[in-house]
Amino acid sequence: MAVADLLVVMFDVIFYEINDIYFSYSFLNYTPIWSLNIALLCTAIDCSVWVTVAFTFDRFIAICCQTLRKKYCNERTASIIIATTYALSFVENIPIYFENEHLEMIDNATWFCNVKSSLFNVPLWVAYCFVDFTLTPFVPFVLIALLNAFTIKHVVQSNRVRKKLQRSEREDHNDPEMDNRRKSIMLLLAISGCFILLWTVTFVHSVCTQFVGIPFFSRNYNDPFAIMEHTGYMLQCLSSCTNTFIYAVAQVKFRRELMAIIEYPFVLTKSMISQNG
Repeated sequence: MAVADLLVVMFDVIFYEINDIYFSYSFLNYTPIWSLNIALLCTAIDCSVWVTVAFTFDRFIAICCQTLRKKYCNERTASIIIATTYALSFVENIPIYFENEHLEMIDNATWFCNVKSSLFNVPLWVAYCFVDFTLTPFVPFVLIALLNAFTIKHVVQSNRVRKKLQRSEREDHNDPEMDNRRKSIMLLLAISGCFILLWTVTFVHSVCTQFVGIPFFSRNYNDPFAIMEHTGYMLQCLSSCTNTFIYAVAQVKFRRELMAIIEYPFVLTKSMISQNG
């Protein structure tokens, strides 16, 4: 998840947005390199989204399906799913590299790129765009919402049964199992809930483009749909920053290592003073 989100920040924010605004006509703006960067940023976005789905599904299995937990929730399965997600995302976005044509020709060199207008009348390309919209963000959006709902329902029901058993046995001490479930639910809701919240605008705009005929990449900033598109794009990029932060900060081991780094200069100074004294 961290690698996918970092790739989004690198290809989408740095190589695409920042380069386009502050370093126009750099080597990154040559049409072949620009097209490659667009394909890679779309791949990174798909990886980030589907790894989030995989994480949500993994938590669902770990909490709700105890019989499958040992077979599914292990390093081997995680490695296979992550590798498959990255590979499929790359293959699915290969056509994006070939969809563009140059915007300018300077000294026999092609600069920038734009989607070929002839593609909009090709049925195969229209079908590809629909499948691409379905895979990201429609299906992940629905899957994450459903998996979260099932997981929360299972945890609530299990906690009710566990509390009744504790009352019948007259146990008043803290229940470690319930504490672990509570922490898992908080982490799950923090990551997947943040994803849903920050992708909602993009999701609504994508639905409008598919079923209402609203155009993509509108530059008319007086148009509310254009404002919606660019706002959703900004929040989508923000989503790639928050997931890694939430997941890292939520881990006890990470917080310990972070505190050790912060305390290290003071410990080293104290040790040197003690040795000199």
